[in-house]
Amino acid sequence: MNGASREALSAARESLDALTDNTPVDAQKLSDELTAVTALLDREVSLRRVLTDPAQSGEAKAELAQRLLGGQVGGETVDLVSGMVRNRWSRSRDLVDAAEELANIADLTAAQKAGALDGVEDELFRFGRIVSSSPELRSALTDKAATATAKGALLRSLLGGKAHATTERLVVRLVTQPRGRSLEAGLESLSKLAAARRNRMVAVVTTAVPLSDQQKQRLGAVLAKLYGREMHLNLDVDPAVLGGITVQVGDEVINGTIAERLGEATRRLAG
Repeated sequence: MNGASREALSAARESLDALTDNTPVDAQKLSDELTAVTALLDREVSLRRVLTDPAQSGEAKAELAQRLLGGQVGGETVDLVSGMVRNRWSRSRDLVDAAEELANIADLTAAQKAGALDGVEDELFRFGRIVSSSPELRSALTDKAATATAKGALLRSLLGGKAHATTERLVVRLVTQPRGRSLEAGLESLSKLAAARRNRMVAVVTTAVPLSDQQKQRLGAVLAKLYGREMHLNLDVDPAVLGGITVQVGDEVINGTIAERLGEATRRLAG
C-alpha cells in the first residue's frame, strides 16, 4: 500500500491493538466478523467504492458502514470498520486488503493470548515448506475447478489435530479465499504478520544439518544486533548447501554455504 492507504492501515492496526489489549473482546469472534466484512467488500465493488470515495465526508461514510453492519456484526467490528472508512484510501481495493489483514491479526492475537503464537509461526513456516516440496498438494489447493468446501475439507484432514486451531483457520481462510494471491505469497504474508505481533523480524535459516539450541541462540543474538530487532528463526535443513549457512531476512540474503563458495570459484575460473 502507498500514501494514504498505508497511513489508514497503520491507524486501523492501532485501533485493533487498543481494542484487543485493553478490553475483554473475543479476538477470534472479531476475526470471523472481519472476515465476513472482507467478503462483503470484495464482492460488492460499488459499496467499497462509495466507502472510499474521497468526495464523501468521513462521517457520511462511517454512518453508511454503521447502517449496513449494525445488527450483522458486533459493536467492536462496526467501530473498527467505521474508523477505517473515515480515513482516506489510495485505492478502494486497499480497504478490502486492510480488513482481511485485521482479521488475520485478530486470529494471531488470540493465539498470542493463549501462549501459542510461537507454535503458530513455526507451523505456518513448515506448512509453506510442505507445499513447496509437494506439487501435487499445491495443485490441489490452488485448483480453480475445486470448490472452497473441498479445499477446506482437504486442509482440515491434513491439519486437524496436528496443528494449532489458529494455524488451521489462517491456512483454510487463505486457500478458500485467495483473492488473487499465490499460495506462497499468502503464507509469507501470514508469517510476517505473526512475527510482527512480537515486533520481530523473520529470518529463514537454511543449513546442511540441524542447529543445536546453543547455535540457534547465538545466531538469533547476532541477527538481532545486526538488524536492531528481535529475530524469529524459521529453520530449514537442506543437505544440498554442503555445509555453512544461508540466512534470508526479507529480500536480503546472507550466504555462507560451501556450495555458494564453490559456485563463485567456478564462475571466477570460467571468467
